[in-house]
Amino acid sequence: MYQADIYATRTFLLNILERNATTKGLQWLRQKTELISADSATSKDFYLAFSAAPRFVGKELLQLTPHDIEKANTIRPGFNPNQWNTAQTARTLLILSLPYKDGEAFRKQLETLFNTADMGELVALYAALPLLPHPELFRERAAEGFRTNMGDVFEAVALDNPYPADYMHEDAWNNMVLKTLFVGKPVFRIYGIEKRRNAKLARILSDYAHERWAAGRPVSPELWRPIGPFIDEVILEDIKKLFSQPNELEQEAAALACAQSNSVQAKELLNSHPQLKARIENGEITWSMIGDKNLQLN
Repeated sequence: MYQADIYATRTFLLNILERNATTKGLQWLRQKTELISADSATSKDFYLAFSAAPRFVGKELLQLTPHDIEKANTIRPGFNPNQWNTAQTARTLLILSLPYKDGEAFRKQLETLFNTADMGELVALYAALPLLPHPELFRERAAEGFRTNMGDVFEAVALDNPYPADYMHEDAWNNMVLKTLFVGKPVFRIYGIEKRRNAKLARILSDYAHERWAAGRPVSPELWRPIGPFIDEVILEDIKKLFSQPNELEQEAAALACAQSNSVQAKELLNSHPQLKARIENGEITWSMIGDKNLQLN
């Protein structure tokens, strides 16, 4: 099973590096990808090259054009290398140069690397998940990334990464969304947040909001993004509480959640706030806008 055409992905990443890395670094990378893809290559050849990549290609943030981002999404829906650096890109090219016809052998080779990798290597490995062949073999590994205490590693697997939305089981997905809120990361950067919203997640997030309120702590307005379609009598009381808050973002989140609900009571509640309803209908209130504003305030 393949998420993206391997040849097209390698060509795309190499083209990006040609604009972001030195000639010497590119020469080194081409030599190593040829070596790793050869029948005579050993696992040691791959591991050494993967570790050495930053020394040869650097760790500068990629300079991408809007066309690059559009092309990335064409190669693999949801693929967004906007936060990638040169070393990460080179390491992904090295991974995609490995023989991959035998899915279990491919998984084992990467699993060894996951178990010994430093933080920078883990970021590259987790961010590469949406490009890997045999994606179904990496569900448990992705779940490990959700449990990490390393912020950069968690971001690599949870944010701007389509793999979780496409392949993770519901409980793992729900835990990832909850942890994103718990550690204060932006929910709007979770790919597929609307696609994967579910009734169980709505209950989990409502319970989490109650815990925060009981402790006198703020609740991110982004928490309510997956909840709209699952507003029931309990959650409706949460939404009423949001409308009563002085924080404008919380009021906007409440209105947007009601707008996305089929609940008659939620619709009536929204109708009682006509200015917010009109702003939603005019496209002035969106979850992306709420996420951006919340990020700026925090």
